[in-house]
Amino acid sequence: MNLVIIEYPDKRLKEKSKEVEKFDAELHALLDSMNRVMIKSNGIGLAAIQVSHPKRVLLINIPDESDTQSFDGLIEMINPVITKKVGETVYQEGCLSVPTFYEDIKRFETIFVSYQDRDGNTKQVEADGLLSIAIQHEIDHLDGILFIDKLTYAKRKKFEKEYKKMLKEKKELK
Repeated sequence: MNLVIIEYPDKRLKEKSKEVEKFDAELHALLDSMNRVMIKSNGIGLAAIQVSHPKRVLLINIPDESDTQSFDGLIEMINPVITKKVGETVYQEGCLSVPTFYEDIKRFETIFVSYQDRDGNTKQVEADGLLSIAIQHEIDHLDGILFIDKLTYAKRKKFEKEYKKMLKEKKELK
């Protein structure tokens, strides 16, 4: 499966993803391909909608102390639901679908998530720190929300101006 990350302002990124009902070889192929794309793109998270698959599927792989993303660190979440939210934190986020832009975003500090694995087994996880941030960011993607949608009006206008300029410069280089 050859996947490509779609980038803002692609309208597909605003699409709400559908629940996964079939846990089959097709889903496994999507998960495996998403992992390859995420690692190749130096990402720590990827939602299926970012590779044009509107399914409630996401991957997270937080690098270890040596900045390596091992297969053991990979978390595959299908149909994730945040069941509890605690505290508040601010973290500077970026996104593979909004390249080169980073901004401070307010998130919950700790979350509890219920989800299914690639075989349909129900799992629970308590997440804090970067894992909590990454899961919330990717679940937002499943709901058609980008991290830039959480910016204040002034910061959003600044982003739009900078992003249009970057896209124009990119075009001129081609």
